[in-house]
Amino acid sequence: MSLDYNDLQRRMDGAISAFKHDLASLRTGRASSNLLDPIHVQAYGSAMPINQVATVSVPEPRMISVSVWDKSMVGAVDRAIREANLGFNPIVDGTNLRIPLPELNEQRRKELVKIAHGYAENAKVAARHVRRDGMEALKKAEKDGDISQDDHRVKSDKVQKLTDDTISQIDSLLAGKEAEIMQV
Repeated sequence: MSLDYNDLQRRMDGAISAFKHDLASLRTGRASSNLLDPIHVQAYGSAMPINQVATVSVPEPRMISVSVWDKSMVGAVDRAIREANLGFNPIVDGTNLRIPLPELNEQRRKELVKIAHGYAENAKVAARHVRRDGMEALKKAEKDGDISQDDHRVKSDKVQKLTDDTISQIDSLLAGKEAEIMQV
């Protein structure tokens, strides 16, 4: 039995890409269509992502525009945006919703930084789970006599280095996002 480092690397890269996606949904001073990604609308008897019932666009830096395809869904989309607790107050205009982005105050910036730290911690936990799986596979291989103690030590150091690299990458992404959020 040999440990598949490529699989471990792929899983750790998955934790990083999920973290990047989470960070993209955090609102800084600029409008982005990703800001509405976490919102699900009650439509046709199930919860659907907002981009499956409307077109989301960014016509100007501090405004998000949502064009609802089905006129009967406008109220549900408006309600979903308000109930998502993202601090948005849509302005309904026929089948369009305009969402002005308010200036971020100091308190809101600090809340966003806390949320970013939470996302980072989740990504680190995911990386540590991958490390744990790798270490358990090594212990089992040594117990079964597939690898020696020395091999076990060398390979576990390699798994630990992979984990350390992933966690430092998560920390640097977090630092960049934190600077972006706190920039006035």
